[in-house]
Amino acid sequence: MAFFKRELPPVERFETALRDRRAARQKQADRVSAIEAVVEEKRAAAERLAVAGATADKLGWAETRLRDVEERAKALRAELAEFDEQIASTERALAEAKAQRERDRLADQIETMALAIEQAAPGFGASAMALVDAVTKSPASVLEATRFSTSVDAVRREVLAASDLICWQLRSAAVRTRAGNANIETGVPAEPEQLPIDEIDRQLIYTLNPLLWRESGEARRAPAFVLVELPKMLVPVALRHHHVDHLNARRVQTLIHIHGSEGSQGEPSPDDPQLIDLDALAAEGESVEANVA
Repeated sequence: MAFFKRELPPVERFETALRDRRAARQKQADRVSAIEAVVEEKRAAAERLAVAGATADKLGWAETRLRDVEERAKALRAELAEFDEQIASTERALAEAKAQRERDRLADQIETMALAIEQAAPGFGASAMALVDAVTKSPASVLEATRFSTSVDAVRREVLAASDLICWQLRSAAVRTRAGNANIETGVPAEPEQLPIDEIDRQLIYTLNPLLWRESGEARRAPAFVLVELPKMLVPVALRHHHVDHLNARRVQTLIHIHGSEGSQGEPSPDDPQLIDLDALAAEGESVEANVA
């Protein structure tokens, strides 16, 4: 019956190799110590013969024996140095294998998180849709219920789009983590979400052009190709003029893949000629509607 030897993972393989090489190095060090003791004995013997005035033949024989053991000691010391280099190389490889194991463990956790979000999202969508259907499929028509249904449906779309985005970002982070080129903070407790200073109702949207709007008399600007929370009252006019788009739009997913969700440029300057004034567009639309009325 054939028995197959289990292939050891890198960390165990390097630990075994390091243990074996350290043991071999210790044996070599014992050999070096023993031969060095012999060298000292031969030197002492040659010295005694020289002091005693021994014949040339005896001195020659003693010198030959001394050179032989010195050459042997030199060879053993060179082999010992090679063992030291091998041990240092194995220690470095072991440290890298342990670091890679930790990166793989963290990447697995990130991928598990992405999978859990991906599996939970349809349940959220179905529950939210059930709330919407409870209103839209009812024969009764109540303004407050209709508003509630519209808000729930908008939240449902945003959450599902955001879940697709975060799953993509998490899997990208897992790939970078395995490769060792990402800094992922773990074990850090999530900071409590800060409540907004004002009570402006906002909607998360993706910009297609640099935008300008005003809140409480203060100008706000956002560059193109970023996620931004626009006041909901400005979202329809921005969508109508194709200056923003929803997160689940196909082109938005492509642009996020190219530019990222935070963009590559800073806040546009106030004199940027490409800035789109959303307040002006909204006012223009209101003026047209008033004229039509």
